[in-house]
Amino acid sequence: MIRRWLLALAILAFAAPAMAQDKSIVVASTTSTEDSGLFGYLLPLFKAKTGITVRVVALGTGQALDVGRRGDADVVFVHAKPEEEKFVAEGFGIKRYPVMYNDFVLVGPKSDPAGIKGSKDIVAALKVLKDKQQPFISRGDRSGTHLAELRLWRDAGIDIANEKTGWYKAIGQGMGAALNTASAADSYVLADRGTWLSFKNKGELAIVVEGDKRLFNQYGVMLVNPARHPSVKKDWGQQFIDWLVSRNGQRDIAAYTTEKQQLSDPTAGDPAA
Repeated sequence: MIRRWLLALAILAFAAPAMAQDKSIVVASTTSTEDSGLFGYLLPLFKAKTGITVRVVALGTGQALDVGRRGDADVVFVHAKPEEEKFVAEGFGIKRYPVMYNDFVLVGPKSDPAGIKGSKDIVAALKVLKDKQQPFISRGDRSGTHLAELRLWRDAGIDIANEKTGWYKAIGQGMGAALNTASAADSYVLADRGTWLSFKNKGELAIVVEGDKRLFNQYGVMLVNPARHPSVKKDWGQQFIDWLVSRNGQRDIAAYTTEKQQLSDPTAGDPAA
């Protein structure tokens, strides 16, 4: 009998750390939340409060949503509102919560051969880039940034998909790779401000266009639907969402700075966000 009790205690002692270690969720998110350092700041705060570890799969928004559709994540945290709303409408997510916004910037060579530096009209700037055939690097990866870029080309009346002249190059990679490519090739590129501020290989690049309201960059978060994927850790996933949109979570988001600049503004509770 004593041996059985000792064996049971040994099993419990072995299982307890594993069970504690299991208190984790997977969040499919964008490369910008990872590359900007925002998650590095926020997630330890969340874990300290709840004991829940967040494991991030950082991809472009389109790929992150696909991860959610397959049920390989518990939460999706991305920045392409129409795609997010479609994700929920198709039953892959429960509800979309607005979390925060920041903005996109057009980055290019400091010498600015296109002559667009200082403009606050992104559409006019893109027209100049096309007319002057200035080298432009696109992520080309179905990310939120890529989708925003395609929308801006459409707003400029340019069918960028049919531009085969060589000045426009889609690399199919993340924001860091796109910035590195632009830096090496003295090219223009659309970037999220957070990743740009955190980017260490700026070289001869600088922001040339910013401040246009069309460069607004809204983020939303959604729990993957456990009715479709029973493996979803809905309670812990919802805890993460509730914390992000809570007063404390929104305060912590607003407190994060990069290069002494506030990265994001909270928007939880804004029905238009």
